[in-house]
Amino acid sequence: MVFKKILEKVASLGGNTAYYPGCLTKFAGKRIEENYKKILTKLGIEYIMLPEFRCCGNPVLAAGYKKDYDKLLSENKAIFKKYSIKRIITNCPTCYRVFRDEYQLKGIEVLHMTQVLDRHLSQIEKKHDKEKICYHDPCHLGRHGGVYNEPRRVLRQAGFTVLELPDCKEDSMCCGGGGGLSSNDHALAQKIAKIRLAQCSTSQIVTPCPMCYKNLKEASRGSGITVYELSEVLL
Repeated sequence: MVFKKILEKVASLGGNTAYYPGCLTKFAGKRIEENYKKILTKLGIEYIMLPEFRCCGNPVLAAGYKKDYDKLLSENKAIFKKYSIKRIITNCPTCYRVFRDEYQLKGIEVLHMTQVLDRHLSQIEKKHDKEKICYHDPCHLGRHGGVYNEPRRVLRQAGFTVLELPDCKEDSMCCGGGGGLSSNDHALAQKIAKIRLAQCSTSQIVTPCPMCYKNLKEASRGSGITVYELSEVLL
């Protein structure tokens, strides 16, 4: 309650940057959330976490529940206004696309974490000595969001030699986990992920999408390929 009142007081003083982890990161990937909080702090970016967290609404809309989506949209907009949010940073490609394209937010800049990192390239430590790694383009970040070069620049700045998968960028293959497939036909989602992993020309693959990370990582068992979420190779 005290923390909430402090946030409300801060909100009244001007615009805020919100770090929005998205549902999968917040509830099933707390380690990834903590990683990005550390990264934002290292970059010197002041941010707040929204105490009244709501889903962006994409899963319920994709399932056909338009009224529930509209309710979440309305609630989120009210929360953004309450805390004077002027910029939203999210590590979830789906949340990025929904907030940027579907919410039609006025006066609020929506950024994916890779775009933020790309703006602070000089602050990224070169921790890897030309290690080879494959990069997987998430559907919502790539084809739907148009973000291709930023994550590759970030990885190169971190010291990696980035290898392209046969199907990449605009022609990237889905990991198999999106669109509710992992929940409705888990076996098929895993089969698709294994096909994707078989395209790797090295033993490491990285993606900045929590859903891609989860699905690919599960499918990688016994494959000899290590799957990383972007924050893991930066810290």
